[in-house]
Amino acid sequence: MDISVIVPLFNEEESLAELHAWIKRVMDENHFTYEVIFVNDGSTDGSWGVIEQLAKQYPEVHGIKFRRNYGKSPALYCGFDAAQGDVVITMDADLQDSPDEIPELYRMITADGYDLVSGFKMNRKKGDPLSKTIPTKLFNATARKVSGIKNLHDFNCGLKAYRNEVVKNIEVYGEMHRYIPYLAKNAGFTKIGEKPVHHQKRQHGKSKFMGWNRFVNGYLDLISLWFIDSFGLKPMHIFGFIGTLIFIIGLLAVIAVGALKLWALHKGIARVLVTDTPYFYIALTMMIIGTQLFVAGFLGDMISRNSQERNNYQVSKRI
Repeated sequence: MDISVIVPLFNEEESLAELHAWIKRVMDENHFTYEVIFVNDGSTDGSWGVIEQLAKQYPEVHGIKFRRNYGKSPALYCGFDAAQGDVVITMDADLQDSPDEIPELYRMITADGYDLVSGFKMNRKKGDPLSKTIPTKLFNATARKVSGIKNLHDFNCGLKAYRNEVVKNIEVYGEMHRYIPYLAKNAGFTKIGEKPVHHQKRQHGKSKFMGWNRFVNGYLDLISLWFIDSFGLKPMHIFGFIGTLIFIIGLLAVIAVGALKLWALHKGIARVLVTDTPYFYIALTMMIIGTQLFVAGFLGDMISRNSQERNNYQVSKRI
């Protein structure tokens, strides 16, 4: 199979039939063998009914239905798991991503040798509010800096293409879909490209995401991903180092306080009790905190960060 198209969706009933017809036209014109996997992320409208009807009419259509809304990352995770195509394309269900971009994305993966190609929405409408544009620019600038992927301008674009091997070797959970290029890089897939893509105006419903909220959550996820990448398999390197450093500083401070007291006694100089000075308690606190951090690093080395239940989602139906 040439291509798997994965479409995560939440309450996009009005768009699905039109989106499928558009994808089918592009695929047929280019003689691709393909499948379309709709992942219904707990929609409360008639989205699943539309998917069932499409699946009855068209053998290339498949569907995964969650019992409740989990989010875009879990939807992509299950879609990736089911994908069989040599190239995997992801796109949003709101008709803002154009299926006409698929042939070129496919060519960049198969002919140019990219592991992953991310879309870059060049023509976003000028009327976007500052609450959306400013967080987006800050988010992408921060992501480029932290990830080291300097050539990507739009990490969060839903339209992406992947070599099948990539989606089978990355784990997307929580809200990490924003950082799939970073996850791919960490997994050893370093040939990552970008393609300017046409951004359509939303035709039905309204956006499910708010700018500042997306930026704050994305920033926290980026910190988490950076830490896991840097120290996830070696927490002792960070906790042990910081804990040891704080403990040594605290110990030296205690020794200094005690030495000054002994020197004063030797010289017969009146001096307050060691336990009456705040420096003694600050030094002890530092030693306690240092010990706790060291122990945390030790325990972290013994406990795997990967929970077996992390990607256990309740799927009610598959077609």
